[in-house]
Amino acid sequence: MNHVPVLVAPRRTPIGNAGHGFADLTVTDLATPVLREVLTTVRGAGIDAEVDDVILGNCLGPGGDPARIVALHAGAGVHVPGVTVDRQCGSGLDAVMQAALRVRSGADELILAGGVESASTAPWRFWPPIAAADPVRYTRAPFAPPGFPDPDMGAAADDLARVRGISRQRQDAYAARSHTLAAAADFSAEIVPIGDVHRDERIRAGMTEARLARLRPSFGVEGTATAGNSCGISDGAAMLAVTSESLVAGLPALRILGSAVAGSDPALPGLGPVPAIRKLLRRTGFDTKDLGVVEITEAFASVVLAVSDELGLDESTICPQGGAIAMGHPWGASGAILLVRLASQMLREGGPTLGLAACAIGGGQGIAMLVERVS
Repeated sequence: MNHVPVLVAPRRTPIGNAGHGFADLTVTDLATPVLREVLTTVRGAGIDAEVDDVILGNCLGPGGDPARIVALHAGAGVHVPGVTVDRQCGSGLDAVMQAALRVRSGADELILAGGVESASTAPWRFWPPIAAADPVRYTRAPFAPPGFPDPDMGAAADDLARVRGISRQRQDAYAARSHTLAAAADFSAEIVPIGDVHRDERIRAGMTEARLARLRPSFGVEGTATAGNSCGISDGAAMLAVTSESLVAGLPALRILGSAVAGSDPALPGLGPVPAIRKLLRRTGFDTKDLGVVEITEAFASVVLAVSDELGLDESTICPQGGAIAMGHPWGASGAILLVRLASQMLREGGPTLGLAACAIGGGQGIAMLVERVS
C-alpha cells in the first residue's frame, strides 16, 4: 500500500477577535463543527477507513485533553481517541506533522488533525495556588528556564527589527500589503460558519501605509511593532484529514513531502523558522526558488521580513492573500490555518505546485512543512 501522507478536506472557522464574536465559545465549541465538517467530507468522498486518532494543537485551553473531548462531542464515536499537543504557536502544524508521520509509517490510515484556540475563554492561572497568600496571575508560562532570555513576543519582535535593521516603514508597508490582500480575498470556501459569524472579524479594508504610520508603538516608545503591523489576539480552529495517497478517492489533496522542527536563540524567537526551513529543504532536496507559495504566521511584520531576508525568499510568494496581521492569530490553531490557506491556493485551477508552511515559536523554535499538489 502507498503510505505517502496527504492532506484532504481542509476547513477552518472564521477567525474571531478575542472577546467579540466567539467571546463565550470554548475550544470544544469552536473545534467540534470543523471536525464534523471534515469527517462528513471524507465520508462523502467514499473514504471509509476507521479514524485512528484526533490530534489537536492547543496552547491556553482548559486542559483535560481537548482533542478527545472534541472527538466525543462531534459524534465521532467512543472508539475514536484524541490527543492534544502544545508547541505554542506551532501546535496546529505539529499536530498535522505527527499525524503525517504515523500515516507514513503505515501504522495508521486516517487521522483528523489541526488546532484550536479560544483566547476569550482561556482560564486564568495563578501562582502560588489561589489559596496561598497574594497569588499572582500570569498570562503565559515560561518559554525558557532561568538563565536564558525569555522575552515577551512583542518585545522580541522589536528587538529583532532593531538587530536586523528592519525599519518601521518597511514593516508598515508589509502590513498594508497583508491587509489589502486579505480584504480583497474570498475565504468562504474554506470556512465553516459558527453561529452568526461567517467571515474573519479582524479584516478591514483601507489599512494604508499612511494610516498605519499614525499608530503608536505597542511594546515601548522606541519600538516599531504596532497594532497595525502585528497580529491580533484571536479565537479559531482549523482541521484537515491526514490519510494515505492510496485512499484519497479523488479528493483534491496535498502530498506531504516532509516536515522539520528546529531550535534557535530564545532571545530572537522570530528567527525560529529559518533553521527549520533550511533543515526541511535540505532533507527534501528543494530550494527556496522552487516554492510557489509560502505561508508564514504573520505574528509580526518584522518576523516575516527577517525570515524572508535570511532565506532570500521571494516576498511576492509569502501569504499572497494576506495573513495573521490582517486575519488574526489564534495561537494553537494558526499552524493548521496555514495548511488550510495553502490548500485553498494550491488546489485551485492553475495553483502553485509546491508550498511551504512555517511558524515561529516562543522560546526559540521553528516548525515547517513542505506540501505538493497531487495531480
